[in-house]
Amino acid sequence: MSEEKRLRGVAAAPGIAIGLSYVFTLESDDVMRYPITPGQITDEIARFESALIQTRIQILEMQQQIAEAIGAKDAGIFDAHLLVVEDQSLIDEVLRKLEADHCNVEFVFQEVANRFIASLSKIDDPYLRERALDIQDVTRRVIRNLQGKEARPFLSVEEPHILIAHNLTPSDTATMNREQVRGFALDLGSRTSHTAIMARSLGIPSVVGLHNVTELLTSGSNVLIDGYNGLLIVDPSEETLRAYREIERRQGALTEQLVRLRETKSTTRDGKHIVLSANIELPEEVESVLGQGAEGVGLYRTEFLYLNQSTLPTEEEQFEIYRSVAQRLAPHPLIIRTLDLGGDKISDNIENGDEMNPFLGWRAIRFCLENLDIFKAQLRAILRASVAGNVKMMFPMISGLDEVRSGLAVVAECKEELRREGRVFADDLEIGAMIEIPTAAIVADLLAREVDFFSIGTNDLIQYAVAIDRTNERVAHLYEPTHPGVVRLLKMVADAAHAHDIWVGVCGEMAGEVLFTPLLLGLGMDELSAGASLVPRVKSAVQSLTMTECERLLEEVLQLDTPSAVLARCTELAQKNYPELLN
Repeated sequence: MSEEKRLRGVAAAPGIAIGLSYVFTLESDDVMRYPITPGQITDEIARFESALIQTRIQILEMQQQIAEAIGAKDAGIFDAHLLVVEDQSLIDEVLRKLEADHCNVEFVFQEVANRFIASLSKIDDPYLRERALDIQDVTRRVIRNLQGKEARPFLSVEEPHILIAHNLTPSDTATMNREQVRGFALDLGSRTSHTAIMARSLGIPSVVGLHNVTELLTSGSNVLIDGYNGLLIVDPSEETLRAYREIERRQGALTEQLVRLRETKSTTRDGKHIVLSANIELPEEVESVLGQGAEGVGLYRTEFLYLNQSTLPTEEEQFEIYRSVAQRLAPHPLIIRTLDLGGDKISDNIENGDEMNPFLGWRAIRFCLENLDIFKAQLRAILRASVAGNVKMMFPMISGLDEVRSGLAVVAECKEELRREGRVFADDLEIGAMIEIPTAAIVADLLAREVDFFSIGTNDLIQYAVAIDRTNERVAHLYEPTHPGVVRLLKMVADAAHAHDIWVGVCGEMAGEVLFTPLLLGLGMDELSAGASLVPRVKSAVQSLTMTECERLLEEVLQLDTPSAVLARCTELAQKNYPELLN
């Protein structure tokens, strides 16, 4: 027997799958360029239009398949694909270059599409960066249709297998033989990719971000996918197989238990209620928020409205979207983050220069205060939507008092404009500040006098406090939520909020990690906002704890001097109260 090997990646979709590997190697995407005569342009245009129509039909068929399999919400993933084949600016650019370059339309289309892909790939936000894969998916499909090629070969594999690939597109995931694909493992990918989202909805255990798994494995290897912990185990031993069969049994029981928590409150054993909200990017995610038992949306990231269309969204467009989301959530709150645009998240419709360090650059509130026309359009839309009665708003990337006051002054201007126009809005709309920069945490006592609440973005706060790029593999291990300095910053913010009678929440990744739930409760956080799928797990953790033991944990943690010591104490308390959630 071969020796067992364990490869660690990113857990993309939970579950365990055991079987033989099928390694799929992607054929080259290169398209040959060849010249055409002016007289052939009409024929090339006809070929292009026919390929777009064929692609649109294929996407609609996939949408129907997914809607029937897992519901209309997940089928909506392909709305972005339809937008690509119907994008008039992209089509016009292809036709213009076809006339100018006099070469085959496959090559022209690939050139134009690759520019769009390159722009999205540079965006720091992993969710938005993954949208480049959607455009890549459609581009390949259009080109295959132009070339008359058949469907990709792995789709027709008729034996049960674990699919191993460099990457998968949403189309691949939608059209694969789900009865035969027990799980998949990819070189690339993240939890926010549409492929990962669909894998979770389809219930296909998956591990992504394995770097070079396609080079290490050959078809026919015995493999085990651990979609809970992000492991691919090659040639698992009998002992490992027995252990994972027991995990499968326990996880099945846990899933049934979590489903029953949907209608219950996130209240500790000694009676302290913690508001448990969800984070969203898209309006369609509201159904998942409600379905998972969250108490509203604690973070609505609005950048997608600006980065996913050829023109900037108008005030009216934004108003309709915000109002619709608020009405669907009512009476639960909707907290809208004003756009965190600029730096490395820039719309094609906005001029900006290259920045040496976009993480510390011209973004978020800094960008908004220098682009008042864009900022005011969004503020007016949010104010108008606030008549729903459950809307709140918060400014991102606040570093000090001047930015808060400047932002509030612009809000006051917008209110005055709306009054003159006779438009209604909620004059008492709650406005908060996101605490993501260490200086904001340090002066939280000053900021608390000006705003109605704090929401802590732990992802950036930790990154800036520890001075590491969490996407840089060389230093990612230094990204430590349990660093004593980070714990003290969090306590500083919570204490300042409560001293000024405002509430404080956490909307970063820490909020969704049950290992840190006791620490956050001990720090006095009033609200936790996580990805919708994580809400039941966090709710179960909250219900298993008492505030007394969480506050005692904080007292002990403040005496510890290393991240590992703090983490060990948090793990000990979590393990004592809900070992089943820690797998």
